[in-house]
Amino acid sequence: MNAPTPPMGWNSWDCYGTTVTEAEVLANAEFMAAHLLPHGWDTVVVDIQWYEPTARAGGYNDHAPLHLDPHGRPLPVEARFPSAAGGLGFGPLAERVHALGLRFGVHIMRGIPRLAAERSLPVLGTSYTAADVADRGSTCDWNTDNFGLDHDHPGAAAYYASLLALFAEWGVDFVKVDDMLGPYHDREIAAFSAAVRGCGRDMVLSLSPGRALSLEHAPHLAAHADMWRISDDLWDRWADVYDQFERCARWAGCAGPGTWPDADMLPLGRIGIRAERGVDRDSLLTWDEQRTLMTLWCIARSPLIFGGDLPRSDPRTLELLTNDAVLEVLKRGRDARQVLREHDLVVWTAEAPDGGRYVAAFAVGEEPIAADLPLSSVGVRPGAAVTDLWTGLDLGRPECAIALKLPVHGSVLLRLEP
Repeated sequence: MNAPTPPMGWNSWDCYGTTVTEAEVLANAEFMAAHLLPHGWDTVVVDIQWYEPTARAGGYNDHAPLHLDPHGRPLPVEARFPSAAGGLGFGPLAERVHALGLRFGVHIMRGIPRLAAERSLPVLGTSYTAADVADRGSTCDWNTDNFGLDHDHPGAAAYYASLLALFAEWGVDFVKVDDMLGPYHDREIAAFSAAVRGCGRDMVLSLSPGRALSLEHAPHLAAHADMWRISDDLWDRWADVYDQFERCARWAGCAGPGTWPDADMLPLGRIGIRAERGVDRDSLLTWDEQRTLMTLWCIARSPLIFGGDLPRSDPRTLELLTNDAVLEVLKRGRDARQVLREHDLVVWTAEAPDGGRYVAAFAVGEEPIAADLPLSSVGVRPGAAVTDLWTGLDLGRPECAIALKLPVHGSVLLRLEP
């Protein structure tokens, strides 16, 4: 089991899109090690197109001149990742990240580079070429870098094995594989998972993007991945956060050690610096909306992957990431579920390790909410001590109900003693 609790880390996508540099990765890694590692944040992920020499902010170049090794495997672009020079790949960068006490991750597209197929590059350890194993009819509808693989051909498994062997050689600990879930590519998922499990190094396997993902796939996902996205990309808009309530409720029963439904990265802090969407900005979510996002992700036990540039993020944003009482809900809560959705009031509960209860209440409409939440509706005995986990305030021992006062798009996260 490579992810006994929901993974927590940083990903370059929301702030740097396709153009992140080694210096920017290291700056975020160093900040994480200094400020967030004591709270459980331990993974740094380089997102898409680290192998694309002409990558640009705000989109993709069709049929890009990808940087590949002689066996069709992507290599970091040395202009952005200078330590990769001389064929060293991500080995030196991963070593520096590991020296900080962190884990190193990369993004990759499913399948095999089109350029490898066009050049008929040999698949390592076989007599086959990329042209033999590519499925030219299996393509991504938003990126032209790769073809899918023909999994009726024995060279397909060999290509994925060679790719993961390279990642293991570099010291990769986390692999985010894109274009797997929308539409659902069951054979690609199984083949990539087998390559991860057979590479000789423990790695967390994350699948994306989760577009219209059906719960029918849950058993297959749990058998083959450590985490999987349950939505398309989420950005700093309330509408995006609002839509995750229903998805999180649907997938909550699948969350557990080694199997984590993923509500997507946290578009908080300084984002959009050179990203796909929007301009250089602080997150457009209000402070209440940001805390609501964190509260939902924690009680639903979604992985927490921060999307902003950590060194340039507001100190208040960092407070959201380092509240250990709140993060304890993420790490140790059990049986999380939505128990009430009445008009614009949403209520979740989860079990605490000592038999107490966590209760999260959300105002998801356009008006503040003042309401009494009966203790019986959240499975709590009369007179249980109540603590607000965000503020640490003792809220007393209500006999019948918890008095809620929630601002627009606001929330509260409570702990009730056994």
